[in-house]
Amino acid sequence: MLPRAECLLPQSAVQQKAVSERNHSSSYRRSPGYDTLSQSGRIRRSISMKRVFIIEDDRDIVELVRYNLSNEGYQVSAAYDGVTGLATLKKTPADILLLDLMLPKLSGLEICREIRRDEALNRLPILMLTARGEEADRVVGLEIGADDYVTKPFSPRELIARVKALLRRTELPTDVPSPVEVGKLSIDPASYRVSQSGKPVVLSTLEFRLLYYLASRPNRVFTRDQLLDAVWGTDRFVTPRSVDVYVRRLREKIESDPENPTHLKTVRGAGYLFETRAA
Repeated sequence: MLPRAECLLPQSAVQQKAVSERNHSSSYRRSPGYDTLSQSGRIRRSISMKRVFIIEDDRDIVELVRYNLSNEGYQVSAAYDGVTGLATLKKTPADILLLDLMLPKLSGLEICREIRRDEALNRLPILMLTARGEEADRVVGLEIGADDYVTKPFSPRELIARVKALLRRTELPTDVPSPVEVGKLSIDPASYRVSQSGKPVVLSTLEFRLLYYLASRPNRVFTRDQLLDAVWGTDRFVTPRSVDVYVRRLREKIESDPENPTHLKTVRGAGYLFETRAA
């Protein structure tokens, strides 16, 4: 079983953050990639001003992100603690959230939970900014509702690439495919809505895309790499392990018994399929 996230991070991790963040801030100021995007990047304004919101308590990182994303044509705003950040986000929704995991007043993981429970915000793409690069920590963030991550220290170009890729993955399709109904489960791609026994099921955009991809191709096994290419795209930065996290999240939301799923089945050594024969 993958690790479960606790509502608050361990105190020892919080105590380590000050030293870690100071080191990362120094890395940004010394980095040759800092503040070096070309003049062509500074005048590019073709993104129709997508709104980026950052919740990060390190002001050096915020200014690095603000400067470089603004030069790419994004509208950037920020908050420096979790409570203020979540309140601001609820009042003024953004197109994408850049979220530090270790924040004062309210952790990034708890913010992630709140966003995924909020019907008005649950489809918001979330990119984690974390100094903790171990796989287990990344999986915890993805499991709790984040869509992608970048590990500090990061270069401006890497961050821009991640933001663009995540925004592309969460765009609604121009051609609307047919809805899927299997037993008591209904999936409507026109509205990105899912219901189970007539009750709405709250999914993020990527959760919906993964579910619809499998459900619209029933009883067929897909490998993790096939699902990554189809749902996340070829410009993805996540790993095959991310598919496991998303499938588990979907099972918890649509299966009556997630440990013994009716529809989202694992084929050991092969991948996943959406089973309809038992419906």
